[in-house]
Amino acid sequence: MVRLQKFLADAGVASRRASEQIILDGRVRVNGEPVRQLGSRIDPVQDNVTLDGKAIRARRKLYVALHKPRGCVCSRKDEHGRQTVFELLPQEWQSLYSVGRLDFASEGLLFLTNDGEFALRLTHPRYGVRKRYVATVEGRVDDAMLQLFERGVWHEGEKLKAERARAVSSGGPQSVVELELAEGKNREVRRMFESQGLTVKRLVRTQIGKIKLGELKTGRWRTLTPTEIKTLLS
Repeated sequence: MVRLQKFLADAGVASRRASEQIILDGRVRVNGEPVRQLGSRIDPVQDNVTLDGKAIRARRKLYVALHKPRGCVCSRKDEHGRQTVFELLPQEWQSLYSVGRLDFASEGLLFLTNDGEFALRLTHPRYGVRKRYVATVEGRVDDAMLQLFERGVWHEGEKLKAERARAVSSGGPQSVVELELAEGKNREVRRMFESQGLTVKRLVRTQIGKIKLGELKTGRWRTLTPTEIKTLLS
């Protein structure tokens, strides 16, 4: 059993709050009877729900993992005509939206879904879902800088912090650093290095929660398994 307003929102009728107003306006019927009570519960399989006389069906929820290429945007449309991640998906999946973002120059693991609760659980700071990145940086990154990242640095009036930072390699003109973040602020990894006068040349997100990018090739996608979805929401 689910709350009627959640069923309407999941079916793509409107947002949860807008669905509540639709119910209060008396536009929804369950098994032929008008329902105006917020919090009313229905069985999505057994009950017949209509809005303004039109049947509402539960929408199949989709959870997709994509290896976002460099030079691709997460917006549905781009005013500069750049490729979007949605061009990499089947046409019938154009109703999906990205769970968080990777900037134009970044690459790696990106989730797309039509499940708002799933997206919220993975992006809201209060849930602290960790995301792992590998950054290739011009210049040498020493242990002192890594420790500083774990304590937190300030950039443009905002504190940026890595839950974990370690050097993969740092012997030559470039350093490769792996970082784990829990908040996912805008361009957070790049800004952390900018605060120390360093430039990120390549940035790859390799893991979200316990789900790894693995062998998924650039530009390709796969659906998440029920076990993976449960793991991400646990």
